[in-house]
Amino acid sequence: MWVLALIFLAADCVFSLGVTLWVICSQFFTVHIPAAVGHPVKLRVLHCIFQLLVTWGMIFEKLRICSMPQFIRFVHDLPPLKYDPDVVVTDFRFGTIPVKLYQPKASTCALKPGIVYYHGGGGALGSLKTHHGICSRLCKESDSVVLAVGYRQLPKHKFPVPIRDCLVATIHFLKSLDAYGVDPARVVVCGDSLGGGIATVVCQKLVDRPDLPRIRAQILIYASLQALDLQTPSFQQSRNIPLLNWSFACCCFPRYLDFSSSWQEVIMKGAHLPAKVWEKYRKWLGPENIPERFKKRGYRPIPPEPVNEAAYLEVSVVLDVMCSPLIAEDDVVSQLPETCIVSCEYDALRDDSLLYKKRLEDLGVPMTWRHMKDGFHGVLTTIDMSFFHFPCSTRILNVLVHFIKGL
Repeated sequence: MWVLALIFLAADCVFSLGVTLWVICSQFFTVHIPAAVGHPVKLRVLHCIFQLLVTWGMIFEKLRICSMPQFIRFVHDLPPLKYDPDVVVTDFRFGTIPVKLYQPKASTCALKPGIVYYHGGGGALGSLKTHHGICSRLCKESDSVVLAVGYRQLPKHKFPVPIRDCLVATIHFLKSLDAYGVDPARVVVCGDSLGGGIATVVCQKLVDRPDLPRIRAQILIYASLQALDLQTPSFQQSRNIPLLNWSFACCCFPRYLDFSSSWQEVIMKGAHLPAKVWEKYRKWLGPENIPERFKKRGYRPIPPEPVNEAAYLEVSVVLDVMCSPLIAEDDVVSQLPETCIVSCEYDALRDDSLLYKKRLEDLGVPMTWRHMKDGFHGVLTTIDMSFFHFPCSTRILNVLVHFIKGL
């Protein structure tokens, strides 16, 4: 019996070693690490670990043990949280929605700015734990009350559930600002990646709510703002750059929006939408809206092919403004509050920020824009990762703090 157990253990070790070697070796053929990120070796190691988690997650999913997103979130949430003695952290719920409240420990009578933070992760990754360090430092350094929202995610909860959860939690918060010592004239919504997209959707939804305190500002950090065009210059340039490369985007994108991943090639050719749709939104999505200097790393315009009607029926959810807030009508976007946008050069979603920035500026919305020339998608989450910390993450946090203090 023990011989059989040893055989199984040896087979297990060989299989695990094989998976690890495959992931490591594939990195050198499929992943491009720009030297300009400052710490290319560190980024390669970080992405290698991340890809290993994705691979094991897919294996467990095939074996029906758990889904890939659940496995990665489980591993990401394992490290114990580090608590700052100057920040009071409280866990509670708005109805069924878990939230974390961060308050500066030093008690004062003065009301403080309030920040509602929505974490990123494509509806699959990220949690209140993965963004604890960001929210804690944001609270302390900006002397603000921060509310982090733990919205429901994949695999059980798809679009638009995360957005509805965030909207509900935000309304709860806005109705109880007095209880948290928050100045109703200085409430900010903030998010990274998908969370950045959620932040601006929340702003758009609340522009016509006179019964609630008006949102003072929105902060969008390498935000996901449109899902129509996945052949923008930044998507072409960064398709093989961590942490959001094309293969991972194609893994999460269909899951979140609940359509078949078999339409990947159709979407790449632009055949998932009819010509009239492309024509309607060209004024906001066209590459001519992106400064030429952002096309120098390589860009080839790809004219959309004739529409695949079957794909359009399934993928047309991308036209929902809750999925693509960048295409909301002018009468909504023009009412948005002062905005701070942070974009990263080596990010597939970079051009979402550039296109939204132009729309807001054209409509007269006060705008602050900061571009991280050495940044990549997800870099802010490395702010408390010790060895895997990238200086760019600290610079992004400093931008946020400076913006909030200036309100």
